[in-house]
Amino acid sequence: MTMTDQRRKEEGTLASLFEAERQYAPVPSGDWMARMEALALEEQPAPRPAVPAAPAPRRRSGWREALRAFGGWPAVAGLAAACATGVWIGIASPETMTTLMSSDSSSLLSALDPASGFDYAMLGL
Repeated sequence: MTMTDQRRKEEGTLASLFEAERQYAPVPSGDWMARMEALALEEQPAPRPAVPAAPAPRRRSGWREALRAFGGWPAVAGLAAACATGVWIGIASPETMTTLMSSDSSSLLSALDPASGFDYAMLGL
C-alpha cells in the first residue's frame, strides 16, 4: 500500500473532491511574484562592512565555575567556616551540654528554656 492509497483510504468519500482540488491548485502570477520579490529586497538590511573576529573567550576551569556558582570567595569562606565549626562541635562536644543533660529535669528545664524561674513561679509550676 502506497502513501497515496493510504491517504485515499483515510479520506473516504471525500477523496475524489480532494483529488480534483489538488489538480487545480492556484499558482501565483508572475507579476505578483515579481512585486513580492521587489518588496522583500527593499526590506532586507544593507550589507555591513565585515568586522574582524573577536578573540575566542578564555576557557574557564571547572573550579572557577564552581566558585562562581557558590557566590564567590565570600560565600565559600562562609561555607568553610560553617563546616569547620560543625566538625569542631562534632569532635569536641561542649562540656556544658553534657553537664546539662546529666542533671535532674528541674535544672534542665530552667537551663534550656528562655523563660526565667520567676516566670515559672508565677505560673505555679
